[in-house]
Amino acid sequence: MSSIRRQVNIAAPIRAVWRMITTAEGWTSWYADEARFDARSGGRVTLTTEGDDGEPVEEVGILHIYRPTSRIEIAWDARSPAPTRGSRIVFNLAVDGAETRLSLVHSQGELLENEESRQALDDTWRRALNSLRDTLEAG
Repeated sequence: MSSIRRQVNIAAPIRAVWRMITTAEGWTSWYADEARFDARSGGRVTLTTEGDDGEPVEEVGILHIYRPTSRIEIAWDARSPAPTRGSRIVFNLAVDGAETRLSLVHSQGELLENEESRQALDDTWRRALNSLRDTLEAG
């Protein structure tokens, strides 16, 4: 099965990067239009973005792993209408010299089964992680 792997180094402290991926305020600054984030193992994550048709798309997931300042894993609801349904996203953080290295692995799910949709999702993550980096480095 195919997966998407992305990595970005960010000139910001690891705690600042952690806040961006584990708070509603963080997610809305670089990815989602609206967000709810229950930051704990078993917590619920809801991200709302604008779909291709201009209508809101709600992604709902559960935090399976929550290790402060190092790792989170979100499992997206398999019954969701969002294109990420049934997939998993893992974020790993590590100190890399004076920067923070953020690694992402997006696996499973229908969206990764065909090359065209997998490439579109890979492009989305590339843009999103660059936006996250730019947001933190500008502040």
